[in-house]
This record gives sequence, C-alpha cells and structure tokens, in this order.
Amino acid sequence: MAALAVGEKRVAAEIVQAMARHLNCLNDENKITRKKALESLRKETLDQKLSSIVLQEVFTILLKPLLKCLSDPMEKCRETAIQMISDFIRNTPEPQESLPYFIATVAQRLGSQDIVEPAEELRLALVEVLTLTVEVCGKRLAPYLEDMVRILQRTIVDPFPDVKKESCKCAANYAKCIPEHFHMAADSLIKPLMQTISHQHSKVRVSVIQATGTVMQYGNGKSMDDVLSHLAQRLFDNSPQVRLAVTNVVGVWLLDLRDRYSYFHKLIPLLLSSFSDEIPEIRLLAGNYWKKIGCQWQQENEEDLKDKLDFLTLPPPHYPTGVERPVLGCRELIFRNLSKILPAISRDITDWVVGNRIKSSELLGVLLLHAEEHITQHMELLLSMLYRACSDEEKQVVKNCLNSAELIGTFVNPEVFLKMILTSLLKSPSPAHLMVLAAVIRGSSGQTLKPHLVAIGDVLSNPDACQASEKLVYTEKLGCCVQALITQCGPDCREISLQLLKVLVTILSLSPDEELHDKVLEILGCLSALQGLHSVSHLYRQHMAELMEWLAASQHNWTSFSVERLQFETIVIQSGPIIGEALHMLIPILKTCLQPSRDPEMRLQLLTVLSKLLLNASETVNSQGQFPNYLEPFLKDIVVPNLLWHAGRTAAAIRTSAISCLWALLHSGALSGKQMWTVQNDLLPLVIATLDEDSKMTREMACRIINAVLKLCGDQFDPDGLNKVYPELLKRLDDACNGVRCTAAKALSSWFQCVCEDYDRTTFRSHLEFLYRGLLVHLDDPDSSIQTAMFDVLKQGSVVDPSLLKQEIEAVKHKHRTLSYCEQLLQHIQLNTQASTGRAHT
Repeated sequence: MAALAVGEKRVAAEIVQAMARHLNCLNDENKITRKKALESLRKETLDQKLSSIVLQEVFTILLKPLLKCLSDPMEKCRETAIQMISDFIRNTPEPQESLPYFIATVAQRLGSQDIVEPAEELRLALVEVLTLTVEVCGKRLAPYLEDMVRILQRTIVDPFPDVKKESCKCAANYAKCIPEHFHMAADSLIKPLMQTISHQHSKVRVSVIQATGTVMQYGNGKSMDDVLSHLAQRLFDNSPQVRLAVTNVVGVWLLDLRDRYSYFHKLIPLLLSSFSDEIPEIRLLAGNYWKKIGCQWQQENEEDLKDKLDFLTLPPPHYPTGVERPVLGCRELIFRNLSKILPAISRDITDWVVGNRIKSSELLGVLLLHAEEHITQHMELLLSMLYRACSDEEKQVVKNCLNSAELIGTFVNPEVFLKMILTSLLKSPSPAHLMVLAAVIRGSSGQTLKPHLVAIGDVLSNPDACQASEKLVYTEKLGCCVQALITQCGPDCREISLQLLKVLVTILSLSPDEELHDKVLEILGCLSALQGLHSVSHLYRQHMAELMEWLAASQHNWTSFSVERLQFETIVIQSGPIIGEALHMLIPILKTCLQPSRDPEMRLQLLTVLSKLLLNASETVNSQGQFPNYLEPFLKDIVVPNLLWHAGRTAAAIRTSAISCLWALLHSGALSGKQMWTVQNDLLPLVIATLDEDSKMTREMACRIINAVLKLCGDQFDPDGLNKVYPELLKRLDDACNGVRCTAAKALSSWFQCVCEDYDRTTFRSHLEFLYRGLLVHLDDPDSSIQTAMFDVLKQGSVVDPSLLKQEIEAVKHKHRTLSYCEQLLQHIQLNTQASTGRAHT
C-alpha cells in the first residue's frame, strides 16, 4: 500500500508538472489560448482514467484556477470549467475539501441580488453541480447553510424554468441531508417558492410543490399558513399533475409531519378536496392517503378510542346507498376538527370566485358524511351556510349543498333540524329555506318523520310560508317540499292531507306557469292515490267542507289582490263536479263577495270565473242537479245586484260579466221554463236596460238572454209583458253592430212565437202595426244578412195577424228595392191563410 501510495504521488507530481504550462495559459489574454488550456488540462487529468486518489491530489491544485475560470468572459471557458469541477466532485473520494472555495464561488455567481452569470444554461449547470455536491457531501454541507440558502433563494426565482426545477430538487435534497440544521433556515426558502408556485409551466409548479413539501417537513412550520393558502389555489390548477402533487404533499404531511396534530384542521380540508377531483387517479390517491391517515391516527390514539373500538356500531339506518363508510379513525378526526373547519367553509362557500364556492360545497358533503350524528352540535352554522349557498346562481353549488342537506336529514334527529328550519321559514321565508327543508326531508326516513308531520304540514300551509311570494322559484320549491313528504312518508301523509292540499291549491293560485301546474296536478294525483282515492276530485270531496270553511273565514276581507280569492277560484275550478255538492257553502260566499259595496275588481274577477263554471254547469255547479234549488238567491242576490247601473268603465265591465253569467246559465240548459218564470219579473227589466250599454258584447248577450227567456217561458207572458219587450228589441235593429241586429231579430222571432190567443189583435193592433212597420223598414237594409233575418222574422210574424201584415206590405211594397221579399211574404201569407181556412172547414 505504501509503495502504491508512493507511486500515486509520483504520478500526481508528473501530472502537476505537465499541467504547469497549461495553468499559466489560463491567465492569457487570448480567449482561444485559455480555451485550449482548459481542454488540455482535461485531457491530462480527467480523460486519463486516473485513480480517485490521484484525481483528489490534482483537484486540490486545479480547484482555484477552475473556480477563477467561472468568471472568464468566454462562455465556453466557463462551461468547460463547470463541467470539469462537476466531474472532479463526482470522481474524487473527498469532495468536501473543495467546499469552502466552491460554495463561496457559486454564492458569488448565483447568490447575488443581480444575475452575475448571464448564460442561463451555465446557471443551470452550476445548480446541477450544486445538487451533485449535496448528494455526495451530504451532512458535510451543514456549515454552509447560510450560503446554500442564499443561493437557492435566488435560483428558485431564476428566469430560466429549468433552473427553477433544478433548484427545487437541490433544496429538497439539502433539507433531507441536514434535518438537524435545516429547520433554522427553512422559512427563508418559503417566500421564493411561493413566488414560483404559480409559474406558467406546469412542470415548474409540480417541482415547487414537491420542494415545498420537503422544506416544510424539515422546517419549523412557522410559514404553514402562507403555504397552505397557495396549495389550496393549486387544487384548482388546470394540470392534473399539479393537483396530484398537492395531494401527495398534503397526504405525506398528514402522515409524517412532526407537528401534524396542530395542523390537522388546516390540512384535512386540502386532502378531502381531492375526493371530488375529475381525475380518478387523484381521487383514488386521496382516498388511500386518507384511509392510511385514519388508521395511523387510530393506532396512535388507541387508548382514547378503546370504548368505541370495542363497541363498533353499524352504519346509521338510512345510510346513503353505494357509499363506503369511512373507518373510525377518519370519522373521529373529522369530528374533533369540524368546529375549526366549518367556519372557513362558511366563508368560502359564498366567495366571489365560482371555483372556491364549488370546492367548498363539495368538501362540505364529505365532512358531513364523516361527522354523522356529530353534525347536530353544528346545526345553526350549517343551516345558515346552506341557506346562503342555496341562493347561489351556480347550479353545481346548489346541487352539492342540497346533497349535504340530505345528509343532515340522514344523521340528525328530525326534532332538532325541523324546529330550527320551520322557525326560520316562518320568520324569513325564501326559496333557499324551502330547498333545504325539502332536502332534509328526502334524507330522512318516513318512520322518523312521522311524529313531526303535523308540525311540518301546519307550517307549510301557514299563510306566512305558503303565501310569502308569487315568484316561480318560490312556488316550485314549495311544491318540492310537498313532493318530498309524499315520497318519504307515503300513506302516513293522510294525517296532513288537508294541509298539503291547501299548499298545492295555493301554488296553483299564485303561479301562472303551465309546467308547474302540471307538476302540481301530478302531486295531487299522488296524494289522492296514497289515500286510496280514485281521483283528485275525490280528494276535493274529502276536504271540501274544510276548504270552504277555511276560505269563508276571510271572505269579508277579500280584495282583487287577496290570495284567498285566488285560492277560492282555484278550488271551484279544479274540483270540477264536486263543487256541485257544496252549493250550500259556495252560494253564501259568492253572495257576500259580489255585493255592490265590495271591491269592483274583485267582483269582476269572481263573475268571470262564475261564467266559466256556468258554461259547463252540468259538469260543475249543477253536477248533482241541485243548482235550480239555489236559483232565486243566485239571481236575486248575486246576478241582479251586479246588473244595476253605476257610472264608470269598471261598473260597465261588471255588468258585462253579470250578463255573461246569466247567458252561460241559460245556455247550459240547467233551468226549466217554470224556474225561469219565477224570476223573470225581477230579471228581465234589468236585462232590457243593458240593451243600451256601450259594449256591443253586452248588447248582443242581452238580446240572446231575452231570446232564451222568451223561448223558455213561451205563452206564459201576458200581453202587457210582451209589449214591454218588443220596442227595446226593435231599437236594436238600428244597432251599429250587425251581430246585435241579427240577434235582436232572432229574439223578435221568438217574441212572435210567444203571442197566443190571449193577445187580442184588435186591442193591441197599434202595437202590431208599429212592429210590422219597423221590420219592413229593415227589409230594405243594404246588408243581405239583415234582409234575410228580417224576412225570417216577418214570416214568423205573419202567423200573428196575416191580414194586418198584408195590408202593411201592400202599403209600402212600391217603396222597396227588394220587391221580391215583399212578394214572397205576400205569397207566404196567402198560403197560410188558405191552409188555415182549409183546417177550419175540416
């Protein structure tokens, strides 16, 4: 060995002697000379495959000249020098001997405030040599902590991305090499790392995150809050590799960080946020880490968990299907840290950044799934959070929060959450309150909800809740609450059938949306079916008395804006034939609300609904054939008061609606002639008075009503009664509207049919003359349809007094342009006269 040592020394001496000239050339002013000198030095040393001991001796002599070359103006010289230093450090047995000079030189080149080394490739090469030095020297670098940190502070923020990545690698390796000393300077690297963590290159971001994980693990943890905020932002990174790196780092911290117990409430949300990542690999990684963390914590705290471990409970009843229950350690970790995590989620769930709101809402569901029955102690904060989040414009946030609300329904006693939600709903009703209520109901079981059904039904049907808003979103969510109750509780809802029906009637009353109407009708069908009823009509029959009593209580206060009026209209229309069984309750309400002293707009609205019912009376108010029994109060107390003349457009519209009701009743065929005759004395004068209304529709319907009354009562009219009617109809032949004129003509035709033997032709000759002459005048009307109508009326009238009509025709036929009609009438009279004479002889 001694001989070998002597031999190696001799070789080393020969090489040093051979290098002397080249070393002198390194100081030459010519850059080519300096470059060749470096190349020659490399050939004489590194390329000779010398032993490591010889190389160590040579490196000791070459170190300072090579380090001096790092400042050479020629880039190629600096590059060669760096490469030679790297090779010497890699191949010498004691590279640490070069550290005092090497670290100082690198610090001068890379650790200055300004960039000293202009070539980015050479800065990269120097950092790579530094990384190599860390690998081969290890703990021997501890004395150079300050210089190393100063170098890394600058290179981590270097403009060249590859330098950043290599610096992160070097920092991580250095932290692992000297853990006993590194914690003193670890915080100094956090600032540059955080400045670089959002770099545009994803590979740089990954490197920074990985380095941060190692630096923090071997640091003192003082910068944890600053680091966590940046890592949280990286969970939204577009690059899956970056999100994967964050998940890895946080998972390792939760397993191995010295002070991890102090940071559980800050680190757990980051890891659990990856449970909802779009990449399956990241979700799986986060799940595996979390399970390991839970098991590790469970083992570390086995004494505290002894009772729970000995009596492991089964999953709570109604546990979400298809979801694996977390291990006890995971559940306990969440339970013990939930009070620290929830306030932060409460802030972030209403953040102005959509991504933050979505992540927070997803995380909330994961936390609640772990907390199970321990959610109860946080109900106030949770509900407040859900109310705000369910008002979010982002649908995904709302969906996630409703899933969380369902978990509340699963794990929390309904007595707890219903007391809070129902009280809040009555105080400040909003769609969000209803959405949360529907969700917790969906999450609960029918068995647990059963004792509270009456309370839920009473609040939902309370006017402060169900009439709080007419907006579509509110009424939709109100319907969702009813649907959730029916779905979860089934036949048990029979107990609150009336309250639910009130709610559904209110929705139909407030919302004009057809799609919502269809949905509500579907819910009504379900409510009927679960009670064994054959149809919705039977449901109305079951509760009609209570519904009418409910509405009658407020009838004296109704106006055109009253929700109760809308509810009343909905019930009478939707109940169909069942309303015919409740006339004893319907008529008094109509009588009260349709008095002239009540709100005109309301009367108009009610009369419009009433006319719709009367048009199909056999399927509505007269479905049981009982309406004629209420004819007198209906006409005298409801219709007649609204036919009386009052000034104003609204009053005119009310008279039109009243006339419409009367016409609908007559048109439906619900009345007999005998029934009509009992009220015609009071009714007909008011109808005749409406023949002078400004509305042509009113005038035309009045003519139709007179026509119908004449047909129904027939020969029951006495002559005086008939003579009061025809002059008003004759005036309508001069109406500006041809429709009114034609209808008046039909009524006059019916009038002639009412003339019987009691009508003395001699006594009332003047009336017949006046009527015939008035009709003959209109026989010459320019409108052919009016001519035809007049011809038909006169044909009918010829039966009453043929000779008088003939006389009147003969007197005026020379004046008529439509002579053919006169000739036809004369022929008709002659034929009728001959036929009558023939019958008399027979």
